[in-house]
Amino acid sequence: MRLLLSNLILLLFSMSVFAQSNTNITGIVTDQSGIPLIGVTVFVKGTTSGTVTDIDGNYTIATLSDATLVYSFIGMETQEIPVNNRNNINVTLIDSTTGLDEVIVVGYGTQTVKDLTSSITTVKAEELMKTPSGNVMQSLQGKVAGLQVISSGAPGESPTIRLRGIGSYPGHGNEGPLFVVDGVFYDNIDFLNTADVESTSVLKDASAAAIYGVRAANGVVLIETKSGKRNQKAQINYNGYYGYQVAQNVLKMANAEQYTTMAMESGSAADEQYILNAMQRYGRSRVNPNVPNVNTDWYDEIMRTAAIQNHSLSVSGGNENTTYSIGTSFFTQEGVLNMKNEYERFNLRSKIDYQANEWFTIGGNVILSNATKYAPESAAWNVAYFAVPIMPVYDELNTAASPTRYASAEDLGYRGGKNPFPTMDLSENRIRTKKVLANFYAKLDLIPKKLSFKTTYSQNFTSQEERFVDLAYFVSTNFKRTDDSVQKTSQTTTNQTWDNILTYTDSFGNHNLTLMAGSSYRDETWNYLSATGLNFPSGLEENWYISQSDSKPTESVNDGGNKQHGMSYFGRMSYNFNRKYLLYGTMRADGSSKYQEKWGYFPTIGAGWVISEENFMTDVEFVDFLKFRASWGKLGNNKIAASDGANSTTVVTTAIDDALVSGTTTSSTYSSLKWEVTEETNFGVTTTLLANRLSVDADYYIRDTKNAVINVTNPLVGGTVRKNVGEIRNSGFELALNWNDNITKDLKYSIGANVSTLKNEVRDLFGQPYIDGGQAEFRQRSIVGEPLLAFFGREVAGVYQNEAEIAADPVAVENGLAPGDFKYKDQNDDGVIDDDDRVVLGSYFPKFMYGVNLGITYKNWDFTMNILGQTGNKILNRKRGELIWTNDGNMDADLAKNRWHGEGTSNKYPSSAGLRKGWNQKMSDYFVEDGSYFRIQNIQIAYNIRQKVMFGVKVPESRISFTADRPLTVFSYNGFNPEVENGIDTQTYPIPAVYTLGLNVNF
Repeated sequence: MRLLLSNLILLLFSMSVFAQSNTNITGIVTDQSGIPLIGVTVFVKGTTSGTVTDIDGNYTIATLSDATLVYSFIGMETQEIPVNNRNNINVTLIDSTTGLDEVIVVGYGTQTVKDLTSSITTVKAEELMKTPSGNVMQSLQGKVAGLQVISSGAPGESPTIRLRGIGSYPGHGNEGPLFVVDGVFYDNIDFLNTADVESTSVLKDASAAAIYGVRAANGVVLIETKSGKRNQKAQINYNGYYGYQVAQNVLKMANAEQYTTMAMESGSAADEQYILNAMQRYGRSRVNPNVPNVNTDWYDEIMRTAAIQNHSLSVSGGNENTTYSIGTSFFTQEGVLNMKNEYERFNLRSKIDYQANEWFTIGGNVILSNATKYAPESAAWNVAYFAVPIMPVYDELNTAASPTRYASAEDLGYRGGKNPFPTMDLSENRIRTKKVLANFYAKLDLIPKKLSFKTTYSQNFTSQEERFVDLAYFVSTNFKRTDDSVQKTSQTTTNQTWDNILTYTDSFGNHNLTLMAGSSYRDETWNYLSATGLNFPSGLEENWYISQSDSKPTESVNDGGNKQHGMSYFGRMSYNFNRKYLLYGTMRADGSSKYQEKWGYFPTIGAGWVISEENFMTDVEFVDFLKFRASWGKLGNNKIAASDGANSTTVVTTAIDDALVSGTTTSSTYSSLKWEVTEETNFGVTTTLLANRLSVDADYYIRDTKNAVINVTNPLVGGTVRKNVGEIRNSGFELALNWNDNITKDLKYSIGANVSTLKNEVRDLFGQPYIDGGQAEFRQRSIVGEPLLAFFGREVAGVYQNEAEIAADPVAVENGLAPGDFKYKDQNDDGVIDDDDRVVLGSYFPKFMYGVNLGITYKNWDFTMNILGQTGNKILNRKRGELIWTNDGNMDADLAKNRWHGEGTSNKYPSSAGLRKGWNQKMSDYFVEDGSYFRIQNIQIAYNIRQKVMFGVKVPESRISFTADRPLTVFSYNGFNPEVENGIDTQTYPIPAVYTLGLNVNF
């Protein structure tokens, strides 16, 4: 972004001055570490004559001997230096830690940080590149206050993104932000290569995002890709890394001895027989003859060390009229699940801008992306959890098994096979995605430096083909798959947008004004087709086609599609008086063919006061800059269905020809839905202190979804129907601190921290006290005054320790309880434990999130470390809850070790026998665990090689780095990963630690 803005500034000074007795001035511009700076703008003060530094920081400019030269670079202090008859002037620019004059991207335009009235956070390319990830948003985790990035360890899976909570009822609307890449809208950016990104701006409040109307209710992420620079010779850049992924925090399961002990304590004759059968089949352990001679760690068996790599090559540069940037990249990632589980992506991109003359510029940007993902077997983690340790992976005694002699728990008497390998080895889910993303623009400067018109056409075409292949196998009577099956799904999406924008900028004394007006037409088309075939020649992959199948069930064929279009009109006004008093406003009208109510209107207004510019602040020396901000606006969410319906069938008996005849009547009720509307109020403070070494951004927001789509009981025909009648509030506080300082000339350091709070609250359910969600056995409930879909159940007050305690408790006697069973809290003190004693047990929304970023630079070395975490959220451990249906499977080691097995042994976990009782399987806080975690997200150490000549050979500018990504995560939850999207953990993919070596070379 620095180089892009430097060259934009250069355009304003591209005309030559009349020559008098000019002198050629040469020099080199460096930073405080002595590293040459590329793209520094150098111009003669009071004229339009200028140039920029080359790759080595060198510049040449012709000017008068008594002129003054101005050196400017985004993110650094501008310097003015008199020529004073000199021919050589070398300059060292100092970091401007505040970045107040930095120009950042906002909706349909740019603004300086100093003039913002909105809450916007910008992360630059060099920060993103420190995380070895195939997804740009993964690299933002922990770097933006209020931004929650929920990672997935599965290759090619996009993280879940939430900005300032959730404003829609889960399942009824989209909860992720809008992504805008070079002006083009996307719902996700998994196609984008991180090395191609110049900067990322997160628009957090309504004042910043409302210009995007019905797609901005959950915030907006603006991404600018890299561009070429004017008057720069071709620069070739290679950026890549290679490394390995290792599963972290692998859940410890009960081993053979622990499992055997639990089985013998269960009081179940069947469990005891399973152990005896295993000892008969596999022998007795030499260490403990009461345990079978098998001790399988199933998680260890199904996981592997996996490779990851990314390679990017680009060429960029430009001349007086043209800039270009062309690149390619290749990314591959294996999964830690030991099966066909991997992701690869190949990208090509080009970006060209051409200024035909002083008033006409054209340009374009094209990205081609081809990705192939082999998704993991979804049930593998769950099956491995319950697989018993007294059974091996393979069993040579199972001669009937085909095509491989897999072991089956059925041979030991169990009800199920409990072996994940047949489905892992004989299933494949391949997803191929091709994207063509293009936008082209033309810009006319109608009045130089004041009035411009820009028209942009963009198209996004996506083709996705998904193939599920399940091959037949036989392991045991009830553990088999009888048919080979192949299912194919093909879908295409085409989005077209045509934007037209008129921008006017002018200054009148101390008054500075920018006006923008625009229109946007969009067209979206989606088509879908799927079919299934059975029993095809499965020996060779080239035969895995439906046309090769013996059976092609017609009921398996599905097709569908959708088309919609819309028109939008929008405008923006930005005014300031002497850059001290700021006023900002936008308005957008969105029309859509999707809804019966065609038009929505989304206004916003913001104001700011730069109080540090007031005379009474002159003597407050430690304050360098201080600004108060406030804004209000409306946002929209059109990622919800356009209508909903409910049917009710009634049995009717009537007399026909003197005979009673029964029949049915059906009543239908339909509701017309519309986009959800969110109102947000934001108050903020931006300040820099102590000679610009400390910068602070603080915000408090209230975000209300006034017409959230919820289920409403239909009093006429029964059932429920969805309507826009709910109200959901998200509110919180965000704080970002950054400290930058130099200890010596060669030693610099920086410390950054961000924290945020979140309160999610249901405000209104159309008069209903609550709406139930989740399964009946594991209830979630949305209650007015509580968070969305809070966990709802009983509170465990302890564990009954002895028979005397049982006899003294009427509840225990009435329910036939025994020592080792749970005590539940009687919330209403009525002497009965029932559904009326259920309470809110917590929410999956974190109440507090934080990130810390540390950086140290010494000469050519630099070190960075990022830390993040969250607290206040809960996770429903559904795996433990599956014992309701799978009571003869394994369990985690914590439960096995800390179970109740005698008076005083545990007041937290039930006994082995109690685990199987329905009383102890009621939804309670036993299943709801703390989801807090602390993580060292990233550590990188790097050495920078400056361009030099060694032994007659020119060594290019290079950077060599070692990165440890997510090397340590600390949490108490009994699972692989505390990052669970909806707070319900059934089979969450583990997040691996990633260790890579990286190389960045500029030729």
